[in-house]
Amino acid sequence: MHNNKRKKKHTLRNTFLALILLVVLGGAAYGMTRYRSAKTAVNSSFKPSGVAKQRDVSKQLKDKKPISILLMGTDTGALGRDYKGRTDSMMVLTLNPITNKTTVVSIPRDTAVNIPGYQKDSPAKINAAYSYGQAKTAITTVQKLLNVPIDYYALINMGGMGKVIDRAGGVDVTPTLTFTYQGYTFTNGEKTHMNGKKALAYSRMRYDDPQGDYGRQTRQRAVLTALLKKSSSVKTLLNQYFINSIANQTQTDMTFNDLTKLAKDYNSVRKNTSETHLQGTSAQVADQSMEVMKKSELQRVTDFIRKNLDLSKAKTGDIQYDPATQSSSTTKTDEEIKNIGSQRSTTSRAGSNSSTYGYSSTGY
Repeated sequence: MHNNKRKKKHTLRNTFLALILLVVLGGAAYGMTRYRSAKTAVNSSFKPSGVAKQRDVSKQLKDKKPISILLMGTDTGALGRDYKGRTDSMMVLTLNPITNKTTVVSIPRDTAVNIPGYQKDSPAKINAAYSYGQAKTAITTVQKLLNVPIDYYALINMGGMGKVIDRAGGVDVTPTLTFTYQGYTFTNGEKTHMNGKKALAYSRMRYDDPQGDYGRQTRQRAVLTALLKKSSSVKTLLNQYFINSIANQTQTDMTFNDLTKLAKDYNSVRKNTSETHLQGTSAQVADQSMEVMKKSELQRVTDFIRKNLDLSKAKTGDIQYDPATQSSSTTKTDEEIKNIGSQRSTTSRAGSNSSTYGYSSTGY
């Protein structure tokens, strides 16, 4: 699992849009007045995905029905409006205020898929979906992979998460592995208080973990869970200065009004949390190391997500890479995929009213 050539920074893989997380899971205990004072800053992060919703999400919120959110993380510095690189993390979150339950599903960044609309570039790693078509393609890919509706999306840069952890007073995590990374030492079984930088270091380490990226997913979910427990610290987060400081670190298609409904009616979902991840098998696909998912594993996760959304059982999706039925014709490298994101960012800046990615670039 160790590869010196590939060592680099990795974002908190399964992070939530941090401010939204604490608003949703701690908001009801704090009241709405201060939320409204932050409306302008929160709405500055608003960016439609360009995807036609599979169901009436406004009605879901109004009726206090379960919803899903695709959480994506990146490690790009300031996020800005032109970010079109790869997402280093993907996680599907479901909130069910009827059963008072939250579910969290991590999707490995190297999952081998046939990206909808980009057949000539497929199979590819699922983290390339955002490079090819931003949130629209990322959402479509996840929906077709698992046959689940994605009601909202949230994108966060790791710098924003570090700030949130610090502002919440740090998090308490008990490491499940002994290791040293980025100058921090962690001891198996020893409860540790972590500030933002230390928590990110704990959740980033990948190549020295015997379980590789799956081990990292477990550690990242532990950090997220610890942050959920700090929801009582939401008062320290909800001030204009702090919200403004992370506004450019986030993008989402949730409006401020959506957030206030979540804060008011979905606070109970933090009572119970269940988590899992897609488990694949490592294989060389298109000259890259990818994680190949069995149909049975995809079905297990589909059932897990749909159950908390109170949806009937259904067959899982059909865009996973299947070595038994298809060849690996594409040979795009990680660097080439990264360049695609950079090129599209430049193109976007050159045209003021482009709708290349399924939505108008005006009005954000």
